Amino acid sequence: MDSKPLIEVDRWADSGEYGGAAVGIRWSRCVPPDATQEGPLTMTRLSTLAASIAMLAPAVCRAEISCTREGLNAAAELYVAAQAKGDSAGLPLARGVSYIENFKPIDIKDGLIQKAMKIDHHRSLLDPATCQTFTEIIVADKAKPYVLGVRLRVNHSLIAEIETLWTTTGYWLFNADDYLKYATSEDWSVVPAAQRDTRATLVSAAGAYLDAFLEKKTDLVPWGYPCHRTEGGMHTGKGLPTDTCEEGVPAGVNITNRHFVVDETMGSVVVFCTFGPNSPNGPAGAPDTHLFRLNNGKIRYVHTLTHLLQADYKSRQNAPKPAERK
Repeated sequence: MDSKPLIEVDRWADSGEYGGAAVGIRWSRCVPPDATQEGPLTMTRLSTLAASIAMLAPAVCRAEISCTREGLNAAAELYVAAQAKGDSAGLPLARGVSYIENFKPIDIKDGLIQKAMKIDHHRSLLDPATCQTFTEIIVADKAKPYVLGVRLRVNHSLIAEIETLWTTTGYWLFNADDYLKYATSEDWSVVPAAQRDTRATLVSAAGAYLDAFLEKKTDLVPWGYPCHRTEGGMHTGKGLPTDTCEEGVPAGVNITNRHFVVDETMGSVVVFCTFGPNSPNGPAGAPDTHLFRLNNGKIRYVHTLTHLLQADYKSRQNAPKPAERK
C-alpha cells in the first residue's frame, strides 16, 4: 500500500477514551498531511488519526535523533524511557548495534536494559563533538537498587553503541540512597556561556585527577573548594568551605583505557576507565567511571562507580604478595 509522506505536527489531543483505551496524544512527525488541517480534534478526527498511525506502523512518534544537543538529548531520553520500561524494542538502533556491560560485549536481548526499573534520578551529558551521551541513573528501589553510568554513541539518526556500567548491592562502597541524596543536592546546572571551560580544560582536569592515583602528584590537579566526592555512595565533605576531594587519593594505582565524554555546557566530563590493572593496592582491573563537574577550571564534584564486588576486593587485599607465594 502506498502511503503519504509523514509531516511534523505539534498538537495535543484532549485526554479521553477511544475504543476503551485512554487517549492523550501528542502528534509529532508521524501523521499524514491531510490530518493536519485546522480545526478541533473531534472524536471523528481522533479516530482517523489513530487509524492512520496504526496503518503506518512501524513509523513511530519520537523525537528526532542527531548529533546536535537537541538530538543527543532525544537519544538519551529515549534510552531512559526504555530502561524504565525494561524494553529496548522501541529504540532506534542501528543494525549490528554494539551493546556492552561492564566492558564486556553481550547480546542486547540479555542486557540489563531489559530489566524494568523505577528511576529516581537521571542526569545526562551531551557531547556533539563526538556524537555521544552519558547518563547517570539512580534507582533507590529497596528490593533491587542500582546506579548506572550509560554511554550512547549516535550515528546520524540511530543509536550505534550502548555501553552500561552498573553497580548494585554488594559492589564497591554501594549505597543508592546516599548516592541519590548527594547527587540531587548538588548544582549541576548549565554554565553561563561566558564562564564555560573549554573541552581541553575539562579533559586535562580529569586526566590530572586520574594520573594522581599512580604517583600521587596531587599538586598537578586543579582542586576546587569546596569539593565533594561521591564514590559508590560513600561521600567526602562536611559542608565546609574547605572540603576537598584530595582526601583518600591513593598511590600506586594505574588508571588505564580512558574514554572521555565531554559537555562544556554542563562544565562536565566523564571518563570510562579501568581502575588499577595489575595493582596490589586497588581493585585490580575493575570497570570504572569518574564523572567530574568543574567551575572556572577547578574540580568541584566527583562521582565514581566501580564494578567490583566488595568481597572480591577484600580477598585481593588479603591475598599473599607475589614474593610471599610459594
